[in-house]
Amino acid sequence: MNSNSKNSASGDLISKKPNGKDAVSSAAPVKPSAASMKPSAAAMKISAAPTIPFAASMKPIGQSGVSGDSSSTKRHGKAVVCSDVPSDNSDRVVFFKDVTFGPQEDELRFRLIHFWEAKHAFSKILMGLEMLLVDAEGTVIQGFIPPSRMDTYLRHMKPGSTYRLTNFFGSKTKKVYRVADPDVTIAFSWKSVLSDLTDTSAWFPEDRFRFHGYEQFEAACDLKGDLYDFIGHIKLVNEQALNESFVLDEVEIASDRRILVHVQTHDGPVMKLYIWDKVATAFCEKFRSLGKPPSVIMVTTVNPKRLGGALSLSSLSSSRVFFDTDVHQTREYLAWLESNSEVANRGNAEIVTKAETATIGELLTYMKQEGAKVAWFECTATIDDVVRGSAWYYIACGGCKTKATKGPTTLMCRKCGKTEITGAAEYLSKLSVYDNNDHASFVLLGDAGFELTGKKASVLVESYYEANEGSGDDHVVSVPQVLIDTIGQKRTFVIKISKHNLEGKTQALTVTKVLPLEVPALGYDLAADVVVSPTADEGVKRGADMIVSDDAKRAKSG
Repeated sequence: MNSNSKNSASGDLISKKPNGKDAVSSAAPVKPSAASMKPSAAAMKISAAPTIPFAASMKPIGQSGVSGDSSSTKRHGKAVVCSDVPSDNSDRVVFFKDVTFGPQEDELRFRLIHFWEAKHAFSKILMGLEMLLVDAEGTVIQGFIPPSRMDTYLRHMKPGSTYRLTNFFGSKTKKVYRVADPDVTIAFSWKSVLSDLTDTSAWFPEDRFRFHGYEQFEAACDLKGDLYDFIGHIKLVNEQALNESFVLDEVEIASDRRILVHVQTHDGPVMKLYIWDKVATAFCEKFRSLGKPPSVIMVTTVNPKRLGGALSLSSLSSSRVFFDTDVHQTREYLAWLESNSEVANRGNAEIVTKAETATIGELLTYMKQEGAKVAWFECTATIDDVVRGSAWYYIACGGCKTKATKGPTTLMCRKCGKTEITGAAEYLSKLSVYDNNDHASFVLLGDAGFELTGKKASVLVESYYEANEGSGDDHVVSVPQVLIDTIGQKRTFVIKISKHNLEGKTQALTVTKVLPLEVPALGYDLAADVVVSPTADEGVKRGADMIVSDDAKRAKSG
């Protein structure tokens, strides 16, 4: 944050200077010194802006006389972004609590916490620039700059910096997706003047957060009202547990524009947190910079929604992401987590909600529906056959399970960025299944194969080569008997309708889990009503890419 601050207590709403006095002692104007009342002739020509207290402490922003237009002309004699020049006038310094509706010539002093582009939800037309501001009393308020004036101010604005603003408009705060409590918004008008405040004696809180827990998010679900902040610990990222070798697939995330994080606050229910677009990009950048997977996550201004009957949280353009030691609040939660690991691990990330059940015919119909999204379903079917004309496994990176690529002398992983890895066999088996009315092809991927057969693919491949010592690396490993023995079994599969299915690239349905016999289903939610574009998880993407892969090769150690 900005170095002007004398206190690093993030989110602290106490507005005091280090000496214990108020950062701004009074709302009344501060009388300037006699020297400051005598402007030079040159200064009078530069700007017609009125004098404000502590003029000597104000840092110029840009060139004096810059207007709201792209040209360097004044508008009605008032500089929109200007240097501070003494004059015979003095604006009244007010706090956010004193702001009323309508045009005002008072002076505001604040810290800029954050800003973001506001766009129409459907047309994506730019509506303006929204801001989160905090004053010396710790009051947080929303700010707004119309799109026609964004170019003038945006280049001079930096989150964490402190400013003073005169000649603004108090407008009514929107009722949908509010990020601050006050009913009034600070809107930049045609004659607003913004200047950089560098007075080291003025102190402002660095940030402010408003937290909700599970019950509060549940009560506010789908109301589109005030947006609150979430803090908790990470259970899964894109359906994968975190470990030291975990690597984000940033190429896939950039393509799909979202990250799915299973989260939990203390020992409460596990929720799904969807992180979208630019916020997902920020997530990746922070994640990468840590050098290891984080444990604690805090996401601001999340929107509680009900997806597939379960409470989920979704980021918006105003959201920010913080990890383990980024701010005071995450550090406190990390300390709690390290002291209460047993409590935090009670919640099962998979038990979020039961997936919707569907027949094979219903799955095939859903895939063809206009506007259908990526979704999980439970489907009970009988295994009719195991396809033997194609490879039943693939060689994966032993760390991230992405398909390994063959280098000149070693196996490589594009996702991990390693040029030498140890390969491991993973299931990629195609099953022919049926229910009462329809047939379909299911692709058994990764751990789902182990859940069906009770045997790991790597063990089966190794056993085959031990029994056939003369076989070379190019030898095709026949389908194991343990997989053939599943023919005739009636099982419940968790099916993911992937992006490849929706785009018509394949009719084969990917199995992400096989439920134990006569055991209640583990949780996957129906995400069919997710508003933004769908995504396929890593396993589905690998499966769809490799369904028609070449004959499987023997695993090799790099």
